[in-house]
Amino acid sequence: MTETADALKRRTDGLPGRIERLGGRMAKLRKIIPLRQRMEGGLEQGVLSAAAAIAAYLPTQVLGLKEGFWGAITAIAVVQTELGAARSSGRDQCTGAAVGGVIGVGVAFVTGPLLLGYALAVVLSVLACWVLNVASASRLSGITATIILLVPHTGTPQHMLTSRVSEVAWGVLVALTLVWARERFLKR
Repeated sequence: MTETADALKRRTDGLPGRIERLGGRMAKLRKIIPLRQRMEGGLEQGVLSAAAAIAAYLPTQVLGLKEGFWGAITAIAVVQTELGAARSSGRDQCTGAAVGGVIGVGVAFVTGPLLLGYALAVVLSVLACWVLNVASASRLSGITATIILLVPHTGTPQHMLTSRVSEVAWGVLVALTLVWARERFLKR
């Protein structure tokens, strides 16, 4: 190993354990938050999630997106109480949809509707995200490959890919816009 690689390894050796301990501490802290405060936070998150889902779903037919529920689902998944976290989640959603969709379509052309081909698509989608250094998008890429290969649809796999990525991108855009607007409103 090079000197830089050695230094990086020393700094990150205990990282998984530290992250796990930090997660445990955060869970304990959340439990000591008063019930009223938890209810207020949950209500705010729920209202913001519902608003994002409805705003993402309603115009989908006009935009030519036939399965607008994917935009609504994505909007709910992306909505966070903080814009930076929402941006990160949105990036993962878009990256996962694109990677899983492209790999799912490619595998569909090569193997057809075989279960082994589906399994291959999931493995390749997850692997591709790790190789691209966006491991946080890997589950979403596997989910998108699943949608491309297992969810019944009319049209070609390429159409399914275009539709899915468009619906996800729309849901991300709506969610980020609402979270941004909420932050601007709270700053005033």
